[in-house]
Amino acid sequence: MSKMIFINLPVKDLAASTRFYEAIGCTKNEQFSDQNASSMVWSDAIIFQLLARDYYSTFTQKPIADAHAANGMLLALSQDKREDVDNIVEAAASAGGKADTREPQDLGFMYLRTFEDPDGHTFEPAWMNPDAAMPGQ
Repeated sequence: MSKMIFINLPVKDLAASTRFYEAIGCTKNEQFSDQNASSMVWSDAIIFQLLARDYYSTFTQKPIADAHAANGMLLALSQDKREDVDNIVEAAASAGGKADTREPQDLGFMYLRTFEDPDGHTFEPAWMNPDAAMPGQ
């Protein structure tokens, strides 16, 4: 079995968050979704588990952070083309997220922007030209 990552995120409004993640390109896996959770497939190896805040609290004894007020992680999402970076940020903004929470970065060989989901979780879609980024080229 290949290695996978399941990113568990607390969300205030499960239905709205599910629609948001569908808008940025995820597919809902109904088999692992219910009234407490939406299993949102980004790729064969990456799944966002959106968990209603009350349900999320059953997995930890720590307080649940308000991602609008503090940042505990930054999730980078690779994109196949530079245009895909712009497209996913625009889709995020149209679906209730917040676009460009910091200035876009264009380093020539790499291009990235940021967005937040409706709960304030921060994402950084990035495109990189690996040939241009290789040392000595």
